[in-house]
Amino acid sequence: MSDAEVTSLQTVAAGGSTVSEAAAGAILTIDLGAIRENHRRLKARLNGVRCAGVLKADGYGLGAAQVAAALMKEGCDIFFVALLGEGIALRKAIGPGPDIFVLNGLPPGSEAEAATAGLCPVINSAIQLKAWREIARSMAKGLPAAVQVDSGMARLGMAPAEVEAVAVEAGAFEGIDIRFVMSHLARADEPQEAANENQRREFERLRKMLPVAPASLANSSGIFLGPAYHYDLARPGAALYGVNPMPNEPNPMLPVIGLQAKVAQTREVDTGAGIGYGHAHQADAPLRLATISLGYGDGWHRRAASAAWFEGARLPFVGRVSMDSIILDISALPASRLREGDLVELIGPSQSVDDAAGHAGTIGYEVLISLGARFHRRYIGA
Repeated sequence: MSDAEVTSLQTVAAGGSTVSEAAAGAILTIDLGAIRENHRRLKARLNGVRCAGVLKADGYGLGAAQVAAALMKEGCDIFFVALLGEGIALRKAIGPGPDIFVLNGLPPGSEAEAATAGLCPVINSAIQLKAWREIARSMAKGLPAAVQVDSGMARLGMAPAEVEAVAVEAGAFEGIDIRFVMSHLARADEPQEAANENQRREFERLRKMLPVAPASLANSSGIFLGPAYHYDLARPGAALYGVNPMPNEPNPMLPVIGLQAKVAQTREVDTGAGIGYGHAHQADAPLRLATISLGYGDGWHRRAASAAWFEGARLPFVGRVSMDSIILDISALPASRLREGDLVELIGPSQSVDDAAGHAGTIGYEVLISLGARFHRRYIGA
């Protein structure tokens, strides 16, 4: 991918504008080479089974168009998004060719728009099945789709009773090219849970009622449950972006992002000084402080981490996280070592996405997709 192509895709993802590195208060570095390597690692574990790329929520906040372009260089030609609007935007960005599946199915009345865009709905109900069958009939051509069954998550997919009903309905799948029968695992990141095997068995039972088609069950963590869960297509999302698919074990994936914030101001305060909103911190000794240009207005959770890092030194947060700023205690650094405009690390070698999520009591997925639009986004490894 050329620099011009990267810039063009970045502009698309940012809604037509970008923030220059000089103008931004923080810099988000996205390593497309690491995403490609993560895809290769997952494919190796799948041992010949096809490996899609899940690009919902704008590629987990990192740019669906850029990530798709990188994965296409690895031969990936199947992508999943959550919403129809995401699928339409991705189709415009990457052009014809790769299959794009819409996980949440299609809102009523949008079927013609999806068909015109060359998108494949994931059919989750008998109502969606009927609507897609009717649009195929009106267009006098077969239309592709995946059919999802609910194997035990109670979120999306045809319930067992619906599967049983459509299985005996004459012409239920007329005009529909079923690319995959699929389901989704609820507890794949807990490999010892019996729920995984229960879902796999229910998936087997339900898919046998439907027309013969390739099967798909494994998400990121599901890939690590073993070959019985791999079927014909795996659908990794978070693992591609460096989130650990096996919590409490070493992360088998490469880190993908780095987040650095600029120092906006430094100062010294005396013992007893109140710091930040509500004077939530009181200085118990003279301190040197730095204010960085990052806050919850940038999607940084108020409890997402307790420190930043600079040249290996841990710089604790003091006071509350503000909308646009965080105050750091830089007393551990030599005087004048940190100046206005210098960058401190929020996510990187010293602190992973999963580390930040742990501080916030959430998951790496949420940290990734929360990262805001005010950052300068630097794509590397293209």
